[in-house]
Amino acid sequence: MREALTNWYLLENSAEDILFFIGILIVGLIMRRFFSNSFSKIIFRFLPNQFIQVQDCIQLLRKPVELLLFWIFLYFSVQYLHVPSTWNFNPVEKFGLLFLLQKAFETAVIITFTWLVVRLLKVIILIAQQKWQGVEQKSKQQFIPFLNDLGMVFIMAGSGFVLLGRVFQVDVMALITGLGLGGLALALAARETLENLFASFTIFLDLPFVVGDSIQVGSISGDVEKIGFRSTRLRALDGNLIMIPNRLLTSQSLENMSERNFRRAKYTLSCSLQSKPDQIQMVLPQIEQLILAEPLCKKKAPKIIFEGFGTYSLDISVTFFVQTSDYGKFQHVKQEINLGILTCLHEAGISLVSSATAPNMN
Repeated sequence: MREALTNWYLLENSAEDILFFIGILIVGLIMRRFFSNSFSKIIFRFLPNQFIQVQDCIQLLRKPVELLLFWIFLYFSVQYLHVPSTWNFNPVEKFGLLFLLQKAFETAVIITFTWLVVRLLKVIILIAQQKWQGVEQKSKQQFIPFLNDLGMVFIMAGSGFVLLGRVFQVDVMALITGLGLGGLALALAARETLENLFASFTIFLDLPFVVGDSIQVGSISGDVEKIGFRSTRLRALDGNLIMIPNRLLTSQSLENMSERNFRRAKYTLSCSLQSKPDQIQMVLPQIEQLILAEPLCKKKAPKIIFEGFGTYSLDISVTFFVQTSDYGKFQHVKQEINLGILTCLHEAGISLVSSATAPNMN
């Protein structure tokens, strides 16, 4: 039987070589799940396991590890085969089909290894997300997307240089030197981009706001959703997504509305000219007591005064402060107070005229 296998050839490859080729591939396909799980568990031992489960680690790393193992087993199995001389293919060192296959294989290995490193970065991001949970960790939570983007830039850049050097035989050091010499021209061409990049570092160092804060820059206001390399994303009250270049956030005054302890409501009640003095005098303390009855309005005393005489109205100025930074809660409290004021005016027999001024909100 052994002599028959030794004398049997297929495309100038002996049966023994073909069996080795097939056997190594089969072993690799069978064992790759075991090896990938073992590799993931080894990585898991070096991680703070109170923030990540071993199954999450395995799930993230399994596919790239299995694919990388497949390429490794394929490489060793192919060593037992050789191309028939009758095909007249150029050797691997010269340009031809074998040369292209080798470069394609090297490219696939580099891409797979890059995929594995990206998944390792995802494991780190997952740990950071679990570790920095809670409102008290908001200043650290905003580093998570920044860390992810920065890590992806370095990984892709490193992978690109390896690909250029290994597959395309580019002198990487000469390329980097050339980029250094052309750095001044590049900096001038991408001046605004670099300004936004440096501004993002300033934002992370000074922490004028964090993800989730409500800010106002000029006439633009909204909730911070993400701080990126180039811009910061705000979600406006109407739901629109606003992109603001980071350099604008560091070059002009910025109001962090989430940091203030109070929100102010100020407006004027334009009462009818037919209102009597005793009606006005009676309703002023009623409005003040109504506002003070609200628990969130007790820290700062409201100001309720008969402001004066309008062209078509008797004006009562109402100013009160709500102890909250939450705009939604502020709106709810203001609504309840406004309904109470409307009831007080109705019971006192005072009507409002159509020339009332628009409320001034801060």
